[in-house]
Amino acid sequence: MMTEIAITHLGLCTPLGHTQEQVLQRLLDGDTQGMLWRDDLIPEQRILVGAVTSPLLAIPDPLLRFDCRNNQLLLVAAMQIEQQVTQAKAQYGADRIGIILGTSTSGIAKGEKALAYRAEHGVLPDDYLYSKQELGNSSDFLQHYFNLKGPCYTVSTACSSSAKVFASAKRLLAANLCDMVIVGGADSLCKLTLNGFNSLESISKGHCQPFSANRDGINIGEGAALFTLIRGRADVMLAGVGESSDAHHMSAPHPEGLGAIAAIEMALKQANISAKQIDYINLHGTATIKNDAMESRAIAQVFADDLPWVSSTKPLTGHALGAAGAIEAAFCYLLLSARNPSGRLPPQLGDQQWDDNNPPLRFVPAHSDNAQACALRYVMSNSFAFGGSNASVIFCRPEM
Repeated sequence: MMTEIAITHLGLCTPLGHTQEQVLQRLLDGDTQGMLWRDDLIPEQRILVGAVTSPLLAIPDPLLRFDCRNNQLLLVAAMQIEQQVTQAKAQYGADRIGIILGTSTSGIAKGEKALAYRAEHGVLPDDYLYSKQELGNSSDFLQHYFNLKGPCYTVSTACSSSAKVFASAKRLLAANLCDMVIVGGADSLCKLTLNGFNSLESISKGHCQPFSANRDGINIGEGAALFTLIRGRADVMLAGVGESSDAHHMSAPHPEGLGAIAAIEMALKQANISAKQIDYINLHGTATIKNDAMESRAIAQVFADDLPWVSSTKPLTGHALGAAGAIEAAFCYLLLSARNPSGRLPPQLGDQQWDDNNPPLRFVPAHSDNAQACALRYVMSNSFAFGGSNASVIFCRPEM
């Protein structure tokens, strides 16, 4: 018998806000206030990014070895689930609670500042620790913050990182190695990733426009999201996860989306549903030429004449890379939650001039009350990464 996995609580820190109410409202309204122009990330270039602008809390003194922006974003989300983790620790024991996070940047921005300091002063700053930019740093921080002793590790597979954590948690719970698993992701803006994507000529000159004929690249973003998963039932469930690796190219996806198709079909099989039962898909939708072309072909192939409503939310938050899967999973959680009784969906923003070279999709119209989509039951979130690492996650409302 398949193990039922419940998603019980959610913590957020995003360009759309930090509370579930605020994030859901801005998501459904297509609010782009979280997108800001910055001129300090790429030399002599002004770019649009998704940024968390509210003040962040300081890392507690006993944990200063973890002090970096990535962990400050994570701390905001962690505090929102702290009560539930404390209760679970008393119920199950600290060794029965696992942590699996996804990230791409970790504390790299801290290392960038340290190198700039050394260039000016000849030495690294006194508080510099290389460990702050190690990929496992955020998971380690969270384990120390909650004082847990269960399995703890990081998944870093670029843009699929914090989508794949759901599969990892599902395996830990099904194997009875944990009674609760905290999953999610965090990524922070840094010069390394911005300049890297700029060198690939993948940065948009303005607001990104996924699937538009006029798309010219991505906006990078930042943020964090955390979930608590247990065996059992809750108002929102983890129904299925599909993972694949097409290994087609170091940075380009397979042009026909073979790896994406494999991940989507695996998620549907694990959820034990047909494609026509999916009500909405949060697309990976980066607004790069090749990714959107691939994803539209994959969706058309799997869903054929039963296309669900789809949209990409990256015009609202930017692409948070290793945290994108978790943040967009949080959006799916909120759509299925009691906070969204009318079943509204995030609009597809942009110039609405779809690329005729790609199969047409059923985009959620902008400026619509989405009354036709009020019966949400199954929602899918796609995450497709460099190197052909693909993940598709399905969330659902359980049958009563």
